[in-house]
Parts: sequence; structure tokens; C-alpha cells
Amino acid sequence: MSRHRRYETLGILMTFHAFPDEVMGKFCLVEAVVPPGLGAPPNTHAGETETFVVLDGEVDFMVDGVERRVGPGQSLSIPDGALHAFAAKGSKPARVMILNAPGRMHEQFFTELGTPVTDDRTAPAPQEGPPDVARIMAVAEACGMTIVAPAEA
Repeated sequence: MSRHRRYETLGILMTFHAFPDEVMGKFCLVEAVVPPGLGAPPNTHAGETETFVVLDGEVDFMVDGVERRVGPGQSLSIPDGALHAFAAKGSKPARVMILNAPGRMHEQFFTELGTPVTDDRTAPAPQEGPPDVARIMAVAEACGMTIVAPAEA
């Protein structure tokens, strides 16, 4: 089956090292290059666990209201259904391996929302304009994810 392995999703360059259908439906393995200040908004996804391994840079995580900074060589697991978010910190992009199990939900979200990358770039292209929040919410809902809007001030 021929398909794209690289996508830009939410300003992040994502390389799929394993799609769930390649590993008997057990997981999805993605390498992400995350520009400073970008990441994932608060979200939940019942039925899928998620583990992040930071390879380069630093990433701030929030898991069920607890904040933690994770650096190179460190990892953080997100329990099934936990509210979580992350953002790259510092002046250079962070590089992170993300393991989702069983991963079908994340594969669908990242590939449907993202734009296929067909060149050999090593960092995402600069984002043009604000994200399409309505589309992000619709794709997330279709995948079984919930993106939590920040509380209004």
C-alpha cells in the first residue's frame, strides 16, 4: 500500500515510522519536529495511550493539570483518557518520538488534518495565518478525540 509517510500537521513536521496496520494494529510511531511555542492544545482521547520521548530540545507538558518540562532522553506517558497538552520551549525546534497505542485515532487525525510532505525538508514550513479551529475540532471529533477549548477569561 503506497501512502505518504510525512505530514505537516498544526505546524509540526510528522514522520510516520510505523502505521498501525503495519504492526498488527498495535501502535502508531511518529517522529515530530515541533517549532518553539507549538504543540498540541488540551485534548483527551479515550481508548488510546500515548508516550512521548524527547530526542532534542525541551517540551512543556500538562497532564491532568500537572505541568512538567521534559528534556532530551526523557519520556512521559499519558494515561488513557487523561487531559493533556504540550508545547516546545526554547529557541530551536524540539524533536519528539510519539508512540500511540493502538494508534488508529492518531493516524487518522494527523493524516486527515495534515498536508502531505513530499520533499526532504527536516523542519516544518512556517505557518501561514491562524489555524482553522473549526476544521481541527471537526477532524478531532470524527476521530474520537476531544479538544478542550481554553476557559474564557
